[in-house]
Amino acid sequence: MARYSAHEGESREKAKSPKPLRELARFCRPYKLQIVLSGIALAFTATLALVLPIAIRRIVDSFGENSGRILDDFLLAAVLLAALFAIGTAMRYALVNRLGERIVADIRKQVFGRVLGMSPGFYERNLTGEVLSRLTTDTTLILTVVSSSATVALRFILIFAGGLVLMVVTSPKLTVLALVVVPAAIIPAIALGRRLRRQSRDSQDRIADSFGGAFEALSSVQTVQAFTNEKRVQTRFESATDAARETAFRRITTRAILTAIMIFSVFASIAIMLWVGARDVNAGTMSPGELVQFMIYSVMVASSVAALSEIWGEILRAAGASERLAELLSAIDAIQDPIDPVRLPVSATGHIAFESVSFQYPARPDSKALFGVSFEAHPGETIALVGPSGAGKSTIFNLILRFFDPESGRILFNGKDLRSMARSDFREAISLVDQDVAVFATSVRENIRFGRGDASDRDIEAAARAAAAHEFIMDLPDGYDTLVGERGVLLSAGQRQRIAIARAVIRDAQLLLLDEATSALDSENERVVQSATESLSESKTTIIVAHRLSTVQRADRIFVFERGRITAEGTHETLLAEGELYARLAALQFTGT
Repeated sequence: MARYSAHEGESREKAKSPKPLRELARFCRPYKLQIVLSGIALAFTATLALVLPIAIRRIVDSFGENSGRILDDFLLAAVLLAALFAIGTAMRYALVNRLGERIVADIRKQVFGRVLGMSPGFYERNLTGEVLSRLTTDTTLILTVVSSSATVALRFILIFAGGLVLMVVTSPKLTVLALVVVPAAIIPAIALGRRLRRQSRDSQDRIADSFGGAFEALSSVQTVQAFTNEKRVQTRFESATDAARETAFRRITTRAILTAIMIFSVFASIAIMLWVGARDVNAGTMSPGELVQFMIYSVMVASSVAALSEIWGEILRAAGASERLAELLSAIDAIQDPIDPVRLPVSATGHIAFESVSFQYPARPDSKALFGVSFEAHPGETIALVGPSGAGKSTIFNLILRFFDPESGRILFNGKDLRSMARSDFREAISLVDQDVAVFATSVRENIRFGRGDASDRDIEAAARAAAAHEFIMDLPDGYDTLVGERGVLLSAGQRQRIAIARAVIRDAQLLLLDEATSALDSENERVVQSATESLSESKTTIIVAHRLSTVQRADRIFVFERGRITAEGTHETLLAEGELYARLAALQFTGT
């Protein structure tokens, strides 16, 4: 089972260039005004940051010349600059972060809508966990770039460019020296910084491995103890912990070296430039204020370069995230609605027909699930599909719902080929109770209402009674308003199945599909539910897939499936008399022989 750690966003694969971020352009277009206002606020605050050293230079150069008056003026100017800078920064923060949240919300909605409509074949090729990771982790990376990294990068680019120009204006000689000294100090730091980031990710990976294994062991501690594997699990945990410790030691060593290099480089660079600048001040070619101004600009430029090198990694990670999200948005579903779909007739009656249908699952191209299957279910008729596991019974339902298309042959619903209609149109005429019951983490009432969104509370109770669910629902702490937990974990298997049946009942669809619908019920409730479904099927077409033959004895017709083919057809009595597969299955279930 795959594990996803908290630091997954940091270790996501980077893109080789920021070009994939162009995919975000279409999500930015509706917010052009916000982008322009954000740019104005950004340029405004960057300009104020570049103006400050000029004011400091004037203060320094005016010492001794009515300095009291100048200090008063400086105080007023400093307060005004602080107010303007605070307003500009607050505006930039609010505009950019609101913009980022809007863009990411739009991306999440569009991506979710896209993957929600993909057919099951898509999920045979893409792990659900990976899709959810893209929807959460990758969009969070994009949010970080849009609301923070991108604007910070633009701010540092403006400060770098403006600071470099003002350095040249202040002292061309010291600028040339800075362009030699500063890179010599920064380049080693950048190289070690990259190594440190890799080691940090490695360290987090080792910690995740250690605690991931511990979590699995503790969550299955009874199994571990029952098989006396405590020592083996302990040894594995100790090895993972030791690996994490050694990785952390390497990270600590790199950080210590990086700290030493940075401290030495920064102070040495400052000392060299101050030494040269002080000689120019003594020679009268530069004022003390100009030297202070130059030093401030050089620090700003150097800090901008260091910050941009750090942000670049985040931008590349976001570019990789954008690329992965673009893959989802551009994914082509194997199942497509027609451009001009045929409408399901208003007077539709639930008639379904298979005409020489053959099919193989995309994930299993060497193994056919159906071979030339043909059968028909008339309005109001109940037919049953029986046979051993893997015979192709549930595949029939997948094709009726058009989760997949047949390799050859046709499936007709009310006389229309399924491929000629919009999936949402004919699916509204179908009710399903699946073998793998889906119960959502909400109330019992809302789980039943999922079958028909406009159902009243009275309709919900009637459906629950028909599915033999009302009594156990009323015994729950809050009755129909009881929250059932994730995947209905607070309910038994039989209770979940009855809620699913109630959901199908309330949908009141023309075609009712029951896939092992009573497999988790006891004999008493099975008879009650059978009675309810029999009453429901009087005016509906019902197709039942079942291993328990007791659930299909009253079906109008029974189709026996074996290795993807229909090998027999008839009523319960006629199939028993034939003495073939159905009779053998019946003998096993009813007599145990």
